[in-house]
Amino acid sequence: MSIYDINVLTNKGENITLEKYKGKVLLIVNTATKCGFTPQYKGLEELYLKYKDKGLEILDFPCNQFFHQAPGNDEEINSFCEMRYKTTFDRFKKIDVNGDNEHELYHFLKTFNDGKFSGKIKWNFTKFLVDREGNVVGRFGSMKSPKKIEDEIVKVLGE
Repeated sequence: MSIYDINVLTNKGENITLEKYKGKVLLIVNTATKCGFTPQYKGLEELYLKYKDKGLEILDFPCNQFFHQAPGNDEEINSFCEMRYKTTFDRFKKIDVNGDNEHELYHFLKTFNDGKFSGKIKWNFTKFLVDREGNVVGRFGSMKSPKKIEDEIVKVLGE
């Protein structure tokens, strides 16, 4: 199984596979709108605008597992992000990243390469970097701002 076989739901409820992103560099982030790290949306959007034409896609997966810091429905979350942070990257339906209802995507990310990036997601805004071949090549915690991982992204983009 590859990352491209995984099904996800867009924030509009459309079921897609990640095949849509084949050949792109992905930054996959679990987010929340009422978190101390929520301002990272600004940095994520800056990275997206700077590198989208070079093949970067940012995939935003809201998650309400950490002190319920992603309240609201998918439409409210999307509206907040677009109005407050002017985000234009793809956002998906709210998911669980840990536990019994952990989404298949997060199981894949954490177990890729025999669990090299394993361990529970500790908080909102954990970021996974995936290369153009679908390999997970990095995991960055909440404290690593988008700006602090730009060099890693540039390397994977082949800049």
